[in-house]
Amino acid sequence: MSKLNDRVFGLVMLVVAVAYYYGATQFPVPFGGTEAVGPETFPKLLAVILAICSLYMIVKPDADNPWPVSRTFLELGIAVATLIVYALLLEPIGFILATTFAVGTLCWRMGAKPLRSYLTGLISGVVVYVLFTYGLELPLPLGPLEMS
Repeated sequence: MSKLNDRVFGLVMLVVAVAYYYGATQFPVPFGGTEAVGPETFPKLLAVILAICSLYMIVKPDADNPWPVSRTFLELGIAVATLIVYALLLEPIGFILATTFAVGTLCWRMGAKPLRSYLTGLISGVVVYVLFTYGLELPLPLGPLEMS
């Protein structure tokens, strides 16, 4: 039965990957024309990786494994809720604060101490912001941290 579950999940994730890729193609063309690396590059790359992994699950599912205990489902629910809240908060509070919250919460739920977790989130947010904004020239929202 687990092989069927893996195949169905793989099929669902393949549909999600195609929809995600299509959504990435709908981003408006940046001012000045198309670029080698634009706002759609990272989502398209993620969609391709998800599609490859989904196809692998469909073609070669795992052998029967027992379902995880209810605590694991709770932790997965917290992780999904954290990522949904992250997506909703990205614009209003900015990339650095939203990333601090998301990475910090996920690290904490995986067993790290809260202070270290959120410090890791803050460092991750700042480093990724700097890399994207100055390295790739793809500005990320700063929210209330943006100076007028």
